[in-house]
Amino acid sequence: MGRRSPYSEEFRRDAVALFRAAAGKRTYASVAADLGITAESLRTWVRKDEAPDTSGGRDAGVSAAEELARLRAENARLLKAEPGVAPGARDPAPGGRLFRAGGEVRSRRWDFISENLADFGVKRICRVLGVSRAGYYRHLATAQVRAEHQADEARTVHEIRAIHAEHHGAYGAPRVHAELRARGRRVNRKRVTRLMRVNDIVGRHLRRKKRTTIADRAAAPVPDLVMRDFTADTLNTRWCGDITYIAVGSTWLYLATVIDICSRKVVGWSIADHMRNSLVTDAIEMAVAARGGRVRGVVFHTDRGAQYNAAAFADVCLRHGIRRSMGRVGSSYDNALAESFFQGLKRELLHGRRWTSMAQTRLELFRWLSYYNRRRRHSALGYRTPDEYERQLITTRTLSLVA
Repeated sequence: MGRRSPYSEEFRRDAVALFRAAAGKRTYASVAADLGITAESLRTWVRKDEAPDTSGGRDAGVSAAEELARLRAENARLLKAEPGVAPGARDPAPGGRLFRAGGEVRSRRWDFISENLADFGVKRICRVLGVSRAGYYRHLATAQVRAEHQADEARTVHEIRAIHAEHHGAYGAPRVHAELRARGRRVNRKRVTRLMRVNDIVGRHLRRKKRTTIADRAAAPVPDLVMRDFTADTLNTRWCGDITYIAVGSTWLYLATVIDICSRKVVGWSIADHMRNSLVTDAIEMAVAARGGRVRGVVFHTDRGAQYNAAAFADVCLRHGIRRSMGRVGSSYDNALAESFFQGLKRELLHGRRWTSMAQTRLELFRWLSYYNRRRRHSALGYRTPDEYERQLITTRTLSLVA
C-alpha cells in the first residue's frame, strides 16, 4: 500500500488553480516554491487534473462577467487610494507633517546665504537671518556627508517600498525592519519608522470586527485545557482553530483553520461555501496529514460553535487521539490566538476589497495562507516566519539530542 500524501485533495486542487491563474507567466518551480512543495508534485497534479484550462488565462470558475466586476471594483479602490485622484482630494492641512509654518525657510537658509553672499556678505546675511556664521561654515564642511546620507536614505526608502509592495501593502514598520535585517541590511528600527512616516508608507490596519460563533447549548461540556495560555514549547502539543466568513457578492465563503500554537503555522484549513460539519473535519484531516499522522495527545482548542460540538467532529478527534478543548461562550480572549490570526487575515487581505467571484476569492485565500506560513514574519516568533521557526526548532532539538 502506497504512502498517504500529506496534501489534501482540497490543497492539490487549489495548487493547480493557482498555477493556472498565472496563465503561463510563472513556472512550476516558482509556484511550487511559494507553496512549499516540489515542482514535480505540482506538475503531476496539473497533469492529473481532469478539467482542462479553457478559460483563456482566467481561472476555470471565473466567468467574463465576474472578472469584469472584479476589475471594476479593484479600479474603484485604487482611485480612492491614490492621492490627488479621488474626488474631494485636498492639499495637506497647515501644520501637518508635510508643511510646517516657517519650515520652508529654515530648510533653505544655508542655500540662501550661499546664493547671496557675493552681494551682501556672509556676516550681514547671518545677522539678518538670526543665524551664526559658524553654523553656515559647518554646513559647508559637511556637504559631502549630507549628500551621502541623503543617498543612503533614498536607497533605504526604495528598499522599504519594495518590501511593502512585495507583501501587498500589509507590513508596518516592525515587519519591514525585520525583513531588512533578514536581507543583511543593518538599519535602526526607529529610522525605518521615520522613513515610512515621512514617505507615507503605511501598513494596513483593521478597524472593525464581527463575531460569528453560534454556540450549541445542548452539547455535552468540553473542558478548557488551555486557560488562555497560548504558548507551547514543542510542535504538535497544542493547536487552536476557528471559523470566519468572507463576503463574496451576495453570498459567503467560509474558512476553518488549525493553527499550531508553538509555531503559529496554519497546519490545516478548509475553504467552502457552507458551514456544515465537513468544514471543520476537513481542516483537521489536513492538519493530521500535514503532521504525518503523529498527533496523538495534541490538544485542539476552539470556541463552542455548533460545528466543533458536532458528533462528526468529536469522532474525527477521537479517531486521531486529539484532545478537545473549548473556551467559554462569548469570550474572544478564550480563543485569542485564532482571533488574532483572523484579524491579520482580514487586515492584510480582505480589508477594503470587494469580492465578486467565488473562485477568485478562494484562490486569493489559498495564496495568502501559503504566503503566511512561508514568508510572513510573525512578531511572536521574533519576526521569523512559521516555517523558518519550525526548521530552527527542529534543528536545535536534533543537535541537543546528538550532544
